[in-house]
Amino acid sequence: MSKQKRIAIIVKAFFWILVLAFFYWVVTNNMFSRIIEDPNKFFTLLTQHITIVIVSSFIAVLTSIPLGILLTRPKFRRGEWLVVNIANLGQTIPSLAVLALAMGVLGIGMKAAIVALYVYSLLPILQNTIAGIDSVDSKTKDAARGMGLTPKQILWRVELPNAAFSIIAGVRTALVINIGTAALAYLIGGGGLGVWIFTGIQLFDNTYLMSGAIPVTLLAILVDLGCRVLQFLLVPKGLRLAREAIKS
Repeated sequence: MSKQKRIAIIVKAFFWILVLAFFYWVVTNNMFSRIIEDPNKFFTLLTQHITIVIVSSFIAVLTSIPLGILLTRPKFRRGEWLVVNIANLGQTIPSLAVLALAMGVLGIGMKAAIVALYVYSLLPILQNTIAGIDSVDSKTKDAARGMGLTPKQILWRVELPNAAFSIIAGVRTALVINIGTAALAYLIGGGGLGVWIFTGIQLFDNTYLMSGAIPVTLLAILVDLGCRVLQFLLVPKGLRLAREAIKS
């Protein structure tokens, strides 16, 4: 075992010890009392939170991946700089400002939160789609042309399978960002677990704060793990082995 791997294992072990110690402190101090005392309220807030994240992310995926594919085509390559920089506005503008702008147009409620998170999650998916397709070896594409494949066939059989790892990584990034940012939906009447988080902050009550913040954290971790499983299933085995060989 190399020195770097030993250090990585030690760091991971130390991290998990801290996590377990934190959860022990949370449980022993009854920080989940709000969830236990009012489970119906918790599941209502959790459902709202998940709805905001899923809807906004789903629309972002439907927009960004086809747009990224389009911008990698020779006819539309000139528009890449303009479109990416427009999408970049969603990241450069603070999330609170994006929420405020959405609220100004759509009013208070979940719709404004969904639109704000949609705008906020466009860039990582778009950039990773473009980067993933651009990273496909030109010799591989030339070989596909030599075999008689049409541009559409090259896209579906060569470019997208090779870019799948990067595209899913962009979706994973957007989802995790959205899960955390969705807590701010409370500020514009969008509901979600941010209701308990901000209530805890305002009342200096850690039971509210932890009952909202920890489920958000766990949700982000579960989604991240789920996307990693999806990467494993969708990325061709040969590409996975090649990446592992490069890392080692």
